[in-house]
Amino acid sequence: MLEKREYDAVVVGSGPNGLAAAITLQQAGLSVILFEAKETIGGGMRTAELTLPGFKHDICSAIHPLGADSPFFKTLPLEKHGLEYIYPPVAAAHPFDDGQAALLYQSVEATARTLGADAAAYRKLMQPLTNIWPTLAPALLGPLRFPSNPLMMAQFGMYGILPSTLLAKWKFSHKLAKGLFAGMAAHAILPLSYTATSALGLVLMLMGHIKGWPLPKGGTQHIANALGSYFTSIGGKIVTNFPVQRLEQLPSAHTVLFDISPKQLLQIAGHKFSGHYTRQLKRFKYGMGVFKVDFALDGPVPFTAAECLQAGTVHLGNTLEEIAAGEQAIFHGKHPEKPYVLLAQQSLFDPTRAPQGKHTLWAYCHVPNGSTKDMTSIIENQIERFAPGFKDRIIGKHVMNTADFESYNSNYIGGDINGGRQDITQLFTRPVLKLSPYRTSAKGLYICSSSTPPGGGVHGMCGYHAAKRALKDVFNIRLKETS
Repeated sequence: MLEKREYDAVVVGSGPNGLAAAITLQQAGLSVILFEAKETIGGGMRTAELTLPGFKHDICSAIHPLGADSPFFKTLPLEKHGLEYIYPPVAAAHPFDDGQAALLYQSVEATARTLGADAAAYRKLMQPLTNIWPTLAPALLGPLRFPSNPLMMAQFGMYGILPSTLLAKWKFSHKLAKGLFAGMAAHAILPLSYTATSALGLVLMLMGHIKGWPLPKGGTQHIANALGSYFTSIGGKIVTNFPVQRLEQLPSAHTVLFDISPKQLLQIAGHKFSGHYTRQLKRFKYGMGVFKVDFALDGPVPFTAAECLQAGTVHLGNTLEEIAAGEQAIFHGKHPEKPYVLLAQQSLFDPTRAPQGKHTLWAYCHVPNGSTKDMTSIIENQIERFAPGFKDRIIGKHVMNTADFESYNSNYIGGDINGGRQDITQLFTRPVLKLSPYRTSAKGLYICSSSTPPGGGVHGMCGYHAAKRALKDVFNIRLKETS
């Protein structure tokens, strides 16, 4: 029998993982309170009028393939709490200098038809993986463990373990398919020559084929609001405007879960940890940062490849070789003049995002961690390259560099939005090499942020798995696996 405390569990941080952890604990019958430093909940899931009145911009995350197909979020009645997803006809587009574009459709066959000579190769690679994705998802979106179907995992792993440059050149012969895959793999925010960068590229393409790449109607803030609304509807309590800087600020509880980075965890609770665990956390590696520009436009982006206007997401980077060279340069502290740029065109499909006839555009590129270089004109030039006349449509803009991102969300160390470098050494062993990555060395204290497996993205699985671990360790409650 556990002694009486003010709460059974405390969660610090209201990003997707903090909310997922709080919900999981509350669903198990515990009394749970969640603390958020800012005025509103959400972490990377916030929307605001950053440029001009009436233009609603997603501050960080914008497009949500992993959120819509999250094994945990799918179990929650979020639509009853105001969440509605919109699915653009094309999940993602990848234009080239010659006016062609490769397109990721929900259909493998439709996607293959945009890839010219590599159509058959794309079908051969992606259709079998699409067929087995429902079995793969729980294993890939969680901590390292023995898979329920080792043969299917091996089928994915033989491709996912490869550097994305190697897989693209092995499977494809033409620039269209190579470029499309490079744009997907570059979401890893690593050099494309690194081991296992193919895994994220494949997962994102599979998400496109299984579910599409949706955007939340009204803005990403609606995901946070729906999660928060459901949490409070089942008895949870949320406190905002409560920055936590030391453990003593928190009410008494049997367990505390932190949706924060290892750096913050050391600042708040480091005095409770063993010397070995502290040293491990201090060795945790952060990844490249991002530089972002939100645009208010007086018309849609005038892409040369008109098919791009059917896509919620557009990857700008031209060829595999150009993207790979740019990401490699950034990793080594340089700023390429033609970086890989990610665009989200929410207002094309969600009229609530901008005044009638006007549009929003969300755009960012990768930069060295902690970079202070202003990349605004470089991003604008890269968009203009594929959409001549774009600059003439700009009526407002808002800029965020790496310091702005860290100020907005203290988890984004040096502008790293992934919660730490997601290379092979930190893919499943984040933040430390430990039997359970969610446990700290202090009894009752857990980390549940994107600095734990499966890493960055709005899916809540880090929080779900951390809460499962705490439930088993502290309360002897065992949950069935979410699938």
